[in-house]
Amino acid sequence: MTAPLIGLSTRRWPLAMLGAAIPAAYEDGFFDMGISDYPAAVAAAGGVAVHLSRDADLGFLLDHLDGLIMTGGADVSPARYGSPHPELVGPTEPERDAWEEALYRGAVDRDIPVLGICRGFQLINVINGGSLVEDVARDEGDGHPRFDRDRHEHGHEVRTVAGTLASELYGDSVSVNSLHHQIVRAVAEGLTVSGRAPDGSVEILELPGKEVFCVQWHPESLDHDPALTWLVSAAARFAAS
Repeated sequence: MTAPLIGLSTRRWPLAMLGAAIPAAYEDGFFDMGISDYPAAVAAAGGVAVHLSRDADLGFLLDHLDGLIMTGGADVSPARYGSPHPELVGPTEPERDAWEEALYRGAVDRDIPVLGICRGFQLINVINGGSLVEDVARDEGDGHPRFDRDRHEHGHEVRTVAGTLASELYGDSVSVNSLHHQIVRAVAEGLTVSGRAPDGSVEILELPGKEVFCVQWHPESLDHDPALTWLVSAAARFAAS
């Protein structure tokens, strides 16, 4: 069987961020960036990953993909969920928000399996009508931001809900890393909570009736996280259908 093709959403940053490495002629340009952990994890799970460009025709991309990963990155624009404390939100990328919403909606309409990771988890909740805690470090939660630790380090447990896809993949619980400063405040109507951290923070969301699975942690930086195996398997089934 041919390995399924998994699309990865990317960030777009000014080339000037690279400083002296960029010649003056390119200082007003941009680059599309994707962290290599994602394609490496997809490959380890048996898939083939491709970084997506927002300049490509959306329908063409979706017609050729078997699966989609909504990757991590900048905070979701607070205007999208009516945040009362936008001053607590970090740098945002509104154009990316809009592009990824179109990717997500197109994938769901086509029944393409979707894995939301960290920012992707949060954006999918917001797209469906949910909201976020702007800064868990100052608001609520239990030590979720661990940006000073190795990304491969496990930070806390997540307890799953019986009868969900999460429980099928992880059993009763899973130990995860923790690289986020925001958490879900209000869960979007239609999404199901299938895993929580010890402090009650939502860590796993599912969309019943669709192949959509979302985790707050970064499975691509952990060894053989079942979320990647699930996505590749679901994408292979989609390709075969």
